[in-house]
Amino acid sequence: MTMEKGSNNNIHKQQQSFEVSFDSKFFDDDGRLKRSGNKWTASAHIITAVIGSGVLSLAWAIAQLGWIAGPSMMLLFAFIIYYTSTLLSVGYRTGDQLNGKRNYTYTQAVRAYLGGYKVKICGIIQYVNLFGVAIGYTIAASISMMAIKRSNCFHSSGGKNPCHMNGNLYMISFGIVEIFFSQIPDFDQLWWLSSLAAAMSFTYSTIGLGLGVGKVIENKGIKGSLTGITVGTVTQTQKIWRSFQALGNIAFAYSYSLILIEIQDTIKSPPSESKTMNQATLISNIVTTFFYMLCGCFGYAAFGDSSPGNLLTGFGFYNPYWLLDIANAAIVIHLVGAFQVYCQPIYSAVEKAAAKRFPDSDFINKDIEISIPGIVSPLKINLFRLVWRSLFVVVTTIISMLLPFFNDIVGLIGAFAFWPLTVYFPVEMYIVQKRVPKWSTKWICLHILSAACLVISLAAGIGSVAGIVTDLGVYKPFHAMY
Repeated sequence: MTMEKGSNNNIHKQQQSFEVSFDSKFFDDDGRLKRSGNKWTASAHIITAVIGSGVLSLAWAIAQLGWIAGPSMMLLFAFIIYYTSTLLSVGYRTGDQLNGKRNYTYTQAVRAYLGGYKVKICGIIQYVNLFGVAIGYTIAASISMMAIKRSNCFHSSGGKNPCHMNGNLYMISFGIVEIFFSQIPDFDQLWWLSSLAAAMSFTYSTIGLGLGVGKVIENKGIKGSLTGITVGTVTQTQKIWRSFQALGNIAFAYSYSLILIEIQDTIKSPPSESKTMNQATLISNIVTTFFYMLCGCFGYAAFGDSSPGNLLTGFGFYNPYWLLDIANAAIVIHLVGAFQVYCQPIYSAVEKAAAKRFPDSDFINKDIEISIPGIVSPLKINLFRLVWRSLFVVVTTIISMLLPFFNDIVGLIGAFAFWPLTVYFPVEMYIVQKRVPKWSTKWICLHILSAACLVISLAAGIGSVAGIVTDLGVYKPFHAMY
């Protein structure tokens, strides 16, 4: 009997071992489906999020700061973003980097390491900022769509027709497209849209760069000055505000820390997700900084003090009009994908909270399958997701029509998120994770970095608010004419 019992136990253990081995092929340590992301897919997500509309405002930003401060600030922001991203990536798991408990969102990481009121503050800042990015991208997409229409109008009229138009129709059109794409459930199923969007970002960045180089050659010289736009072209006060706003634009151009944890949650292991994420961060940071320096510097070299707020839509360029159309079409396609990448954390947070609050609700938790002729897998539609995400897109579209100020909104969003999400929380979580001794050299250096970035954020925020106030003085709601 003892032998028989021992034999049965061994068989049972072997069966359990087989089941765990079988399950591990399809599921990760948290019971979720096996993650398949790597440094290249993570890089694509980051590049999709980063090389967005922000790149087009960099020539304007450098024009405010000049040849010394402009490129220097871009390199400084690139370093800060890379360094603090490596700190943040460690927060994906609590404890051991291979087997510790996963934190699926930025807010969960803050809760695991810092807790208390900081969690609520982080959540509010993160989701307000993501909401603001959605508004900024809606404005940028509509401007690019109008730029296509206007460039064709200019071409057909020989430049005689000013071709003014209202932006509302284009914002609404972009919103309708986003309602459709917002039904993609999560990040894992966005990979193809991210890859397409990343390719589009390279397309229009390269065109902008090429046009800038061509303009410099045409001018037979480099425009601009060491200190930026001169007093006289603008007042002393405007020079200060616009310089501050330029810092916010650069910060926005590099902003992706707020979705880093969510992107990291798509990465397979081993090796540890933080190690792969650091590689992806380095790759994407090098690529984006290279493009940013080229696009921003050549744009400023081409136009000097008169650099437009949006390089491809401010009509610094008129010809070749068909190339401008391709570039602006690429911007719109890219922003369709970037909008979804940035909004996924908001979608996920609301839907998880609703499912937890109403676990028995079919409206929230049940998928409806719709068979489509010619497609093997039926289309799955969740009614709550359909209603909630559509309503979200409608609200962002309406606010975009109310405040269609591209550079001001971009600067304000960048300033609002830069210090808390990119610097403060990553630094504080890293100190807790690595148990950095208080008043040690490393502790002091990290807090000096945080304090310096706070000053930059405040300055950028003040400049952007001043710009919005100025614009509101001459603007009528829902009557944005370009």
